[in-house]
Amino acid sequence: MQKILYTNDITPALHSLVDSLAPASVHIVTDVNVATEVLPRLDLPWSVITTPAGDSAKDLTSLSAIWSSLIEQGATRRSLVINIGGGVVTDMGGFAAATFKRGVRFINLPTTLLSAVDAAVGGKTGINFLGYKNEVGAFAPADAVIISTSTFSTLPPTELLSGYAEMIKHGLLSSAADYDSLLDYDISSAPLGELLPLLEKSVKVKENIVLQDPFEKGIRRALNLGHTAGHAFESLALDNNSPVPHGYAVAWGILVEMILSHLTRSFPSAQLYRYAGYLRSQGYGAPAITCKDTDRLIELMRHDKKNDTPDHINFTLLDSPGHPVIDCTASTDDIRSALDIFRDLMGL
Repeated sequence: MQKILYTNDITPALHSLVDSLAPASVHIVTDVNVATEVLPRLDLPWSVITTPAGDSAKDLTSLSAIWSSLIEQGATRRSLVINIGGGVVTDMGGFAAATFKRGVRFINLPTTLLSAVDAAVGGKTGINFLGYKNEVGAFAPADAVIISTSTFSTLPPTELLSGYAEMIKHGLLSSAADYDSLLDYDISSAPLGELLPLLEKSVKVKENIVLQDPFEKGIRRALNLGHTAGHAFESLALDNNSPVPHGYAVAWGILVEMILSHLTRSFPSAQLYRYAGYLRSQGYGAPAITCKDTDRLIELMRHDKKNDTPDHINFTLLDSPGHPVIDCTASTDDIRSALDIFRDLMGL
């Protein structure tokens, strides 16, 4: 079972975990931004492997460089990797650890709200490949995750909004009351110290689901809410050399899948208008798409790794907030209609 610590005293927590694991050596994996802005504050004594920042660097080239650095630094099967950074670092560093010498132990220290609530927890690791999100990876839970809000002060507002979209997703999966409370909370101006209890509550929604279904054979697929359409938006943006934050893509994807839920499962239309209004008012913007992009978006959805066959696009949909339904499919016509309605609701 993955150990999750909620604390803003990061350095003592890390030292305590390392002492308990007694590794032969310790190797920090981080990106160039975190290495400059966060690592000096932590004052850690271990070797550092630095990768380029950004989702475009989450690829085979960067993964190979991490493996090479581990070899150069003398890592063995008894070594420990500590991934310090956002979702790109925890996904890719976790995959590097899971595959190096057939697997070494690792700890995740997410430094963004998005990675704290999503990527760092649950055991999914991987890289992008041939333009597709998280196309190659493995289920490999970290030995421990340290969740803290103390590093979030370095984040721009876009990063907070990106992570908050995943918290909203967890609220939608949990209950109408949890969802309502998240829409009423002002992430842009609230003190970060107040966020830690909310973050803990959100992570526990994911943790409870993962414990029931660690390898995504059933109920864990509920966590894919917003991701089938969201990954398509994200991949299209990468194709166009204009990447968007993962959480923004998920936020837009949630709206598309709410619309599909309305078209196929009678999800209340009032919830569509409410959520679309929330996205507009909070500054989530909108994807740079027109009707000409519909075929490409559907093609990207067909390639999503959650699909059992290329002919069926798998979605998690909603009967209402707090009542997700997994393993739903939608016709191409319904997806086209949903994207049309999405553009109308987002003013595109």
